[in-house]
Amino acid sequence: MDGEGEGRVTGSKKWSVIYPVYINSRKTVAEGRRVAAGKACPDPTCAEIADCCSHLKIPCRIESDKAYPRDFLQLGRVRVQLKGDDGSLVNPDITTKKQLMLQVAELVPKHLGRTRKQEPTTNSSSTVPSKPGKGRKKK
Repeated sequence: MDGEGEGRVTGSKKWSVIYPVYINSRKTVAEGRRVAAGKACPDPTCAEIADCCSHLKIPCRIESDKAYPRDFLQLGRVRVQLKGDDGSLVNPDITTKKQLMLQVAELVPKHLGRTRKQEPTTNSSSTVPSKPGKGRKKK
């Protein structure tokens, strides 16, 4: 039984690792960003990266207890499987880790969690016209 369990662990250990800092537009190359700042997105999370990988039909797993080596306060990373056990690509449209990072960085700003966060800010701006109403009551 031990041999089977080790086989499963080694399989996921061979998967590529994506730290959120790799596609964070607010980080510099020296801090760990690996894509161009113009193509990166601001402050991605592991959950958003995993959701984008699932959308792209790429098997992934979040490891929330792992930290980025250059900054141990940044917890979390995502393991992704680009190639199957036989060496064939899981998604033929994505052949390299760099392509995956670029596509994920493009999808994260469109993530449902981010678009929902923006809705309350638009609602709060609609409450601004109530201020002139208060001014009228004082007169």
